[in-house]
Amino acid sequence: MPLPSVENLDLSGKRVFIRADLNVPLDGAGNVSDDTRIRASLPTVRLALEKRARVILASHLGRPRGKPDPKYSLAPVAKRLGELLGRAVPLASDCVGPEVEKRVAALGDGDILLLENLRFHAEEEKNDPGFASALGSLADIWVNDAFGAAHRAHASTAGIAEFVREKAAGLLLLREVKFLSGLLVKAPSPFVAVVGGAKVGDKLAVLSNLLDRADRILVGGAMAYTFLRARDRQVGDSLLEPDRIPDAAAMLRDERASRKLALPVDHVIAREMKAGAESKASLGEDIDAGWTGVDIGPRTAAAYAAEIRGARTIFWNGPMGVFEIAPWNEGTLTVARAVAEATGGGATSVVGGGDSVAAIHAAGVADRITHVSTGGGASLEFLEGRDLPGIAALR
Repeated sequence: MPLPSVENLDLSGKRVFIRADLNVPLDGAGNVSDDTRIRASLPTVRLALEKRARVILASHLGRPRGKPDPKYSLAPVAKRLGELLGRAVPLASDCVGPEVEKRVAALGDGDILLLENLRFHAEEEKNDPGFASALGSLADIWVNDAFGAAHRAHASTAGIAEFVREKAAGLLLLREVKFLSGLLVKAPSPFVAVVGGAKVGDKLAVLSNLLDRADRILVGGAMAYTFLRARDRQVGDSLLEPDRIPDAAAMLRDERASRKLALPVDHVIAREMKAGAESKASLGEDIDAGWTGVDIGPRTAAAYAAEIRGARTIFWNGPMGVFEIAPWNEGTLTVARAVAEATGGGATSVVGGGDSVAAIHAAGVADRITHVSTGGGASLEFLEGRDLPGIAALR
């Protein structure tokens, strides 16, 4: 069933509650250090303002543990959003209550008000019906554009749907669903998935679902060491999930995995996991005691890049190593460049997850990726085949 789109609604003069994902990092001075998610929300906000809606914008920021905390105020977000829109974006002192209701009532057509952090109330994450009702009472229309929080059944991402007259998906959420759905339904072949990161446990369900759909799955990051240990390879002092070794072994016994799953054939290994530590390339799959795997090795990076360059569909989530420490970011950067090359050759590429997104920016190829997902956890749960609460509520 297609999701209702904000583009198809009459917004003029209506109070439109837009749930965005403005959960952005701040620097030590309290300024937005990465405005990617704010920029991603702009098309929906601008559309609503152009249609003369009375925009009520809402988001969470950080983990304030259900009570007000100045450290997590959305004031820096309001400032940056105003700079991007070219107009002042006032910030309410709260997200519910008489003062907020008064400010919403005073909005004129084409005005905007940013509510203070939703998670200053514990009821938000509890999906409390009373809190959801209070949010819903502010608006005529609820627009969910917070894909990054769509896997959370919270008051503003799901519960509010019962308390508004109309609801619709925002432009960002629709774009996310379009490209992620495209990976699950008849993706052009060869379909290559690149999956990295630290924890196997976080991605077993995704890997299992991709085994039915991808032609090749290239595994990197610390999760590769759990798979290698399940194959009885030596991994030295590398990061492991011992309780997940049986799960990894079971997946490796799957006939599909034997054909589709690729693991590193060499590694960059270090004496210590800190900048400046002695490091080198391993001779093969095994890692000696006293050494820690910190990146895929040069032979693996070259092989993975070749697979990616030959793909017509690419999904990438998770770094290939300790990306934050150079030169152990080289495997991840090699993947980023290969994804961009393939995209330039006509492939469709979808990149999600914070480190993967950081990698394409570091490699200078972010503008050469078909779709950069704003939701790491949400995109993984979507690709597991789950019906996300924030999307289900729109139906």
